[in-house]
Amino acid sequence: MSTPVALGATLAALAAVTVLGLVHARGRVGSVEQYVSARDSAGTTTTAATLVASGAGAWILFSPAEAGAAFGGVAAVAGYALGSAVPLLLFVSVGVRVRERLPGGHSLTEYVYARYGRRMYAYALLIAAFYMFVSLAAEMTAVADALGFVAGVPAWVTAGAVGGFVLLYTAYGGLVASIFTDTVQTLVVLPLLAVSVVAAVVGLGGPAEVYGSVAAADPDLLDPTFLPGVAFGTYVVIAITGASVFNQGQWQRVFAAEDDRAVRRGFALAAVVLVPMLLAAGLFGVAAAGLGLLGDASPSAAFFVVVAAALPGWATLGVVVLVVLLMASSADTMVNALASVVTVDLARALDGTDAGTLRLVARGLTVVVTAGAVVVGAQGYGVLELFLLADLLGAATFVPFLHGLYSARATETGALVGSVAGLAVGLAYFPTFHGALTGLPVVGPLLPGASFVHAFVGAAGVSTALSVAGARWGDDRFDLDSLASEVRSLDDPGRGPETEPTPATDGGREVGR
Repeated sequence: MSTPVALGATLAALAAVTVLGLVHARGRVGSVEQYVSARDSAGTTTTAATLVASGAGAWILFSPAEAGAAFGGVAAVAGYALGSAVPLLLFVSVGVRVRERLPGGHSLTEYVYARYGRRMYAYALLIAAFYMFVSLAAEMTAVADALGFVAGVPAWVTAGAVGGFVLLYTAYGGLVASIFTDTVQTLVVLPLLAVSVVAAVVGLGGPAEVYGSVAAADPDLLDPTFLPGVAFGTYVVIAITGASVFNQGQWQRVFAAEDDRAVRRGFALAAVVLVPMLLAAGLFGVAAAGLGLLGDASPSAAFFVVVAAALPGWATLGVVVLVVLLMASSADTMVNALASVVTVDLARALDGTDAGTLRLVARGLTVVVTAGAVVVGAQGYGVLELFLLADLLGAATFVPFLHGLYSARATETGALVGSVAGLAVGLAYFPTFHGALTGLPVVGPLLPGASFVHAFVGAAGVSTALSVAGARWGDDRFDLDSLASEVRSLDDPGRGPETEPTPATDGGREVGR
């Protein structure tokens, strides 16, 4: 496809999403509360749709396909699909628990500050901010790589255009705009992906032809028990689950759901929908590797290599729109999530700050975060590598983090020591840094061999053991019922969580607690 046509399709799709977001948000965002939480506004279907759209970014066309092509065929793809569904199923329980303990909550850092204290809060804040920024940058990287491969669009042009449009409606409409556009994007993305998959399979000669060719070339790619693929799937489940717990976008949608039933059903439905999406995208990688289509291309480009081989040039237009919509739906979630975390923390740090200032800061942070992600996204880093680095931090911390939500005996020291020790174990095995670490004096020669499996299993296992042991050894008891009293409205930082709502100045309404 020519560069002008691809760029035109990109701009048209982004403009349509932006207009929808701006129009829907008009008059609906009258307070900081609405901007960062959209509290109690999403039913089951809307909750599921926004989770699918925000969770299935442009990365699903890169990472699962790369897993299938380079990390173990269908076994690796199945692990990736399962790994993406597990955190959603986890939030079926955790989400309800969060709403029960923090009925007026806004962010994950708000919980950890109230439950554990300043030290664990600072650590969790760094992990959450780093993970979400890396995820946003990876999305920018993915869409830039996709349009660069399909039509030769320069990376900085793609990242800049996407970032600019996403910024327009997220800075104005916050989570209200994001949830609405997510719902619309899900309705468009699902049939587009289905049509792309069917058309590609037909273009390659049909399912029987593809299966037979791949089986003849490399039967391990189709073996669900292939050990390298199973190993990959094992650590991906841990990696994605750990990282998702620190995804503020998930927490926002817990509070945005209209009731506990919407949380349970919405998250469960999203998990059911996401699995076949990832399986379909990942099998493009299996086909690319088995049919010898990759050539000199990176395994992360496997989806687009198959598209180029199976579809005529004009049909690639639908794939371009698919990529752009996937990216926009995930990017606006991360932009909102980062801005909301900092806004909540700013309200705590600057006690007494008025609502207008907080709203201005929230929108300003949205601009800064998006600009930074555009710069990183234009550099062309590996998408899967970016995600795995961020995932390791979450894998080492998510069990101590959630332990305090259920156990009154969990302590800040136990959680912090367990998290740091788990991260140290994970880094010792993590392949990306292994070469540099082994060169260190004294410590370097003592390090074990590089292994993603050992890195993620070790990080999660050590942090879990130490945090649980710390709770067992201690005599402290935390009153979990007191968490609700620690949360207050963002529209008036001087008020407690039970304050009645007040009218907004621009026709919207403030939903306080």
